[in-house]
Amino acid sequence: MNRVRFVALTAVLAAAFACPGFGQSRHPLTFDDLMKVHRLDDPQLSPDGRSIAFTVANVDLDANKLVSHLWLVPLDGGEPRQITSGAGSDSRARWSPDGHTLAFISTRGGSSQIWLMPVEGGEPHALTSISTGADGVTWAAHGSTLIFTSDVFPDCTDDACNKQRQDEADHNPVKARLIDSLLFRHWNAWRDGHYTHLFSVSADGGTPRDLTPGAYDSPTFFLGAPDGYEVSPDGKEVCYTSNHMVGDAGQPAAAWTTNDHLYLVPSAGGAARDITPGVHGSDSSPRYSPNGRYIAFTAQNQNGYESDLFRLRVYDRQDGSTKELTTGFDQWVSGFSWAPDSDTIYFVAPDHAVQPIFKTSVSHPHVEKVLNGMLDGPSVTPDGKTLVFTHTSVVQPTEIYRASAGGSDLAAVTRLNDALLATLDMSPAQTVYTKGALGASIQNLVVKPPRFDANKKYPGLVLVHGGPQSAWEDAWGYRWNPEMFAAQGYVVIMTNFHGSTGYGQPFTAEISGDWGGAPYEDVMDATDYLSKLPYIDSSRMGAAGASFGGYMIDWIAGHTQRFKALVSHDGVYDNRSMYGETEEVWFPEWELKGTPWSGSPLYSKWSPSSFAKDIKTPMLIVEGGRDYRVPEGQAFQIFTALQRRGIASRLLYFPDEGHWVLKPQDSRFWYGTVFDWLNRYLHP
Repeated sequence: MNRVRFVALTAVLAAAFACPGFGQSRHPLTFDDLMKVHRLDDPQLSPDGRSIAFTVANVDLDANKLVSHLWLVPLDGGEPRQITSGAGSDSRARWSPDGHTLAFISTRGGSSQIWLMPVEGGEPHALTSISTGADGVTWAAHGSTLIFTSDVFPDCTDDACNKQRQDEADHNPVKARLIDSLLFRHWNAWRDGHYTHLFSVSADGGTPRDLTPGAYDSPTFFLGAPDGYEVSPDGKEVCYTSNHMVGDAGQPAAAWTTNDHLYLVPSAGGAARDITPGVHGSDSSPRYSPNGRYIAFTAQNQNGYESDLFRLRVYDRQDGSTKELTTGFDQWVSGFSWAPDSDTIYFVAPDHAVQPIFKTSVSHPHVEKVLNGMLDGPSVTPDGKTLVFTHTSVVQPTEIYRASAGGSDLAAVTRLNDALLATLDMSPAQTVYTKGALGASIQNLVVKPPRFDANKKYPGLVLVHGGPQSAWEDAWGYRWNPEMFAAQGYVVIMTNFHGSTGYGQPFTAEISGDWGGAPYEDVMDATDYLSKLPYIDSSRMGAAGASFGGYMIDWIAGHTQRFKALVSHDGVYDNRSMYGETEEVWFPEWELKGTPWSGSPLYSKWSPSSFAKDIKTPMLIVEGGRDYRVPEGQAFQIFTALQRRGIASRLLYFPDEGHWVLKPQDSRFWYGTVFDWLNRYLHP
């Protein structure tokens, strides 16, 4: 196993923080500090390669929301400047082919619509006024066509029909729902008969055209993936991803399959053509080469397995052939970008606790690492000489960087958070390896408290990540920021147990069917390591996690009493009832090897509810009322069991939050409640 202990960017940053005289009056990270961070996202190179448009979101605590606006910065450096302001939020800036206009999504008019703004100066104006709202705008590389997404009623053929249907539903005193098929709600929202469709519209305005009619999501939603659609360089064609699979009774099968295909449709409208037929995993994130010959996309082989290996493939529009560009590469391909030569592709993929930039090519498909670090969103300047991307670490919020196409000459393009960081006392994440199950060596990230003193005794805190096919990374965060926990005086350990990404697909796959087995052993071995450190008080150990991390906390509670306090957020407690409550049923069917009625013993074997009689540790349970991935019944069940058995327990319930706590004031309450619970037992 390649033990990458520190990435270059993190090491440089850590050295800066350690310099004498740097930040003499620094203090531990507080919630107020966390809310002051400028949240940079979505850097977009101008067609001439000289400027970058990007989004900056800032917290408005009084309004209890994030407000985002658009900024510009020269690629070669210089002072970034904000170019939109006012009521509403602005996001997703996209350059026109000539570089003179930015299209973006804004809520300034009261609903989400496409707006256009002259880059050289002038007032923005609305391009769309569609009643169902517009999102995901993008331009053709040449021409005046824009495409966007909107959630519509599939049997409506125009906007007037959609508006009438929605108005009738809004004003109907009867709020009952009639449901005929699965996936009737998803993540944090009820579908209510809506499907995501792609629309095209001229930059000169006019009536948008629905390109993907029918009772299918086109594009398909895929969490964390790049756009599932793109318009061809000449503007004549759109490629998108959609799942048209049906069940035995002819009903839509999107709730239990991941068989997303790529389709081509004329941007003027017409019949769609499937270019990745067959039964397999998800084909998504299509990207046309600059010369228009190829469509690159991410592909999975196994239907129903959302965590199958994401490969990079290209479809040749000349001969209809498909070619894999990452054969032998055993990490998930994520965001990617074509170089101007229409041959080289730069992409990011996890590698241990970081996400480097790699490259491959159509003519010579061989993966090479270009630049190490926790990087994302790579793009290439028109001359092919410079990469633009974002970088983050545990001690640095996201900023925009550039480097040569070969990975040298690294430089920061933005430093919007430098002034805030200069006031903070934070410890970079350190990597340690512990023994694990199945003979594996397990990577952990350790974050120590500010002003750490090895001669003192600190309580230890084990954080368990969700996914479960995900990983703790050397990255800044807002919901489970390890620096926030370290600032409370805890030595924090974050374990990348079996199932984590970044260690090869076999390691990722080993969690399936073994939720409480190897992953639990890995976490306990990491806990052993932490508790034996000379500066840890082993009598004051806590553990916390969300999603699968919440499941693991529920599992831990029934299998060990070594922790003094536990925090379970949105965790699965009872596998059998979870199957009937969740929406993406492909997930439990794959992970637990069947349905509850098919005879799979794993629903009982790996269910924390089977061990409720053994729970003794005080537990805080957190749940969102709009969490449809791990619905509230799971939290209510374990809270009922703990209360009935007389175990110290508390339920924190957010009626208007989903799987994540996103509203700033809710986040403040979350951190305060979690810290109060942990401190009660670990800081007596």
